[in-house]
Amino acid sequence: MNIVLTVLAYLLGSVPSGVVVARLLGGPDPRSEGSGNIGATNVLRTLGPKAALWTLAGDLLKGVLPVVAARLLLPQGSGWIYLVAGAAIVGHDFSFLLGFRGGKGVATTIGTLFVLNPVIAAMCVATWITVVSVTRYSSAGAITSAILAPVYSVVLGVTGHMTIFCLGAGILLILLHRENIARLAKGEEKRVSFGKERS
Repeated sequence: MNIVLTVLAYLLGSVPSGVVVARLLGGPDPRSEGSGNIGATNVLRTLGPKAALWTLAGDLLKGVLPVVAARLLLPQGSGWIYLVAGAAIVGHDFSFLLGFRGGKGVATTIGTLFVLNPVIAAMCVATWITVVSVTRYSSAGAITSAILAPVYSVVLGVTGHMTIFCLGAGILLILLHRENIARLAKGEEKRVSFGKERS
């Protein structure tokens, strides 16, 4: 059961919500537009708010559903629950359907956190909202949340598996944002625009 749930989590995580939404709405593939990322932020830039919301919902559910299943089917406190959560994130980031490429895992990670620890998830979302509101950089919000997630875990006293998960997921998210970090340092990162970008 442990292995089956982990594999299924990876397979579900591999479904590229942004690409699916683009095809259903008859829009351009997000991989060929904007930043080339399949996440909600790039879908917002290329297809508009409606498509971005559907993409966000899909990416969140890819994190929520496998962890809910693991919580229901595995012993309480099992470390495998966190491995299932990690598999969903890895599936999104390295989808076998996209040649082991994918998104950056922000929404899917938040989805897993909402089931694992809603308080930490809410703190990370609040961090993202605050940073993006001030800077208008989605990547800056994601990176800051990734850095603070394990700190929030320790401050709340939710140590052990939870802290290790937050640390690992945070490091992966930061590594996948390394190009964004370079653009932020150069002042070349695109700011969030709440609407479809037009040339």
